[in-house]
This record gives sequence, structure tokens and C-alpha cells, in this order.
Amino acid sequence: MQISRLFTTVYILLNKKKVTAKELASYFEVSVRTIYRDIDTLSASGIPIYTSKGKNGGVSLLENFVLDKSLLSDQEQDEVLMSLQSLSSLDVPDVDPLLNKLKTLFSKQSTNWIDIDFSHWGSSNNERQKFTSLKIAILNQTPVTFDYYSSYGEKTERTVEPLKILFKGQSWYLYGYCRLKKDLRLFKITRMKDLTPLNETFEREISGDIWHNFQSKHARDVTLVIKFDKKIAYRVYDEFDPTCIQKHEDGCFTVTVTFPENEWVYDYILSYGCHAEVLAPIHIRDIIKRKFEEGLKKYL
Repeated sequence: MQISRLFTTVYILLNKKKVTAKELASYFEVSVRTIYRDIDTLSASGIPIYTSKGKNGGVSLLENFVLDKSLLSDQEQDEVLMSLQSLSSLDVPDVDPLLNKLKTLFSKQSTNWIDIDFSHWGSSNNERQKFTSLKIAILNQTPVTFDYYSSYGEKTERTVEPLKILFKGQSWYLYGYCRLKKDLRLFKITRMKDLTPLNETFEREISGDIWHNFQSKHARDVTLVIKFDKKIAYRVYDEFDPTCIQKHEDGCFTVTVTFPENEWVYDYILSYGCHAEVLAPIHIRDIIKRKFEEGLKKYL
């Protein structure tokens, strides 16, 4: 907060030349004493700021002072602006005023190049609000409660200390500490219902590689070799890295990919229906075959 206030103070003085400490205190909603401490901090940092007393007194910068923009190259300035636009699209508080000030400082009219909607296609406003609520809870370190439905349809009530929103494998997840399981867990956001923030805070830090730690704890990896029909080419190129894909003369594809082995990977393969065939390993092929047979019985 102080860093933003210091930058804004310099920006105001560059535009207004002189303001009183009382006016700055009113603008930032802080005490006059805080403003004088900020002035000391700026002065100690090499900013030529000074105060004058009397009828026309106030806080000023030395004449002809220009904030050194050469510290950042044009490319670095563009990257800063694009990063701030990314944050703005996520509705992070207080980003837009800083973005506008930097665009003025850098003398750039940046294009609004990104817009992000976390919710999936066809979702309601409640689904979009869920992401906003989680964002606020993460930033404010506020625990949340919700009903969670497992991949088997079982409902449990969870209280979680939310740490991060993650995207992987075409799905959004909440990563946080589950007080029920007393462990760090991933929760698929579409399976979270009746999300409610609690009136308390927590202290917890993220450590290490989230995905590596989670996979090594909850599932073992398996390397799959899957043959796909040419009719499903759009999904193959959407969902797999090109280095994993081998295209054959008949238009079909063979994909070699490593996934964590769990119920999710079986359901993922089944989502391709008759257009995918597991070639290896054999035990995965047998599992998929058995699941197809069990599903077929429902139609006989």
C-alpha cells in the first residue's frame, strides 16, 4: 500500500506541481504525519521533493524533475502494461488507476488485449460469481465452506483455506488446505456448490511445486499409447502437445502421453467413445474394455 501511495504522490506532484500535506492526507485517507513520513522516504530514495511553509507553501518537486523512464526499455514498458491489463481483466482491486498512470508516464496508448471469463460455456452467473468469491477469499486469506461432489457423486461438506486457483487438463481447480482431511487438496471448481466465506482469516504459505507434490502423493504416473480415429482430429490437436502426436497415412493418430493414473484418466479416455483405442499398457486397456462392457449392459 505504501509503495502505491509513494508512486501516486510523485505522479500527483508531476501534474500539479504543488499540493499541501493536508490535501494529500485527505486524498489518501491517512494522517498528515503519514504524509510527512512518505516525504522523508521519497527524499531518502533520491526523489528531489521538498516542503515550503507560508501562505503559498506546500509539497513540491524540484523544477524540471522528470521521473526516469529510461530504467525500463520500450519492450519492458509494454510487458508491464500487458501484465497490469491481465490483472485488470481478473478484477484485481486498484489496478486500473495504476494502469492509467503508467500509460501516461510511458506515453503509451496500450490496447486492451485480453479478457478472461473463468466460468465454463453455458454456466450461470452463479458460476462466474464463484470465481470472484474464491479470488477475494485467496487475497484476504479467508476460509470458505462448500458442498463438494466427488467423481462418484458423494457429497461432503468441506472447510478449506484457499491458496490458489489452478487450470490443468481443461478444468479449473481450487488448491487449498482441507480442514476435514487435514491435508492440501485439489477441488474441481465445477463440483463445488453453495460456496460461503467465513468471518475469519488464516495464515498458510504455498511451498514447492504444487503439481509434482500433489501427483506424487495421490497418484502414480502411467504412460499411455492411444490410437485415435481421424474423425476426432480436432480434439487430438486441442488436447495434446504436437510432440506427443504421430499421424499415420490413413489419417489416424497415435498419441503417447503420461498421465496420473486414477479414475479421472479412465473417464477421460471413455469420453472419446468409439474413436479411441488404448494400445498400451495392457492393464489400462483391460480397464477401459471392462467399463465399456458394464456400460453396454445398461442398453441390453
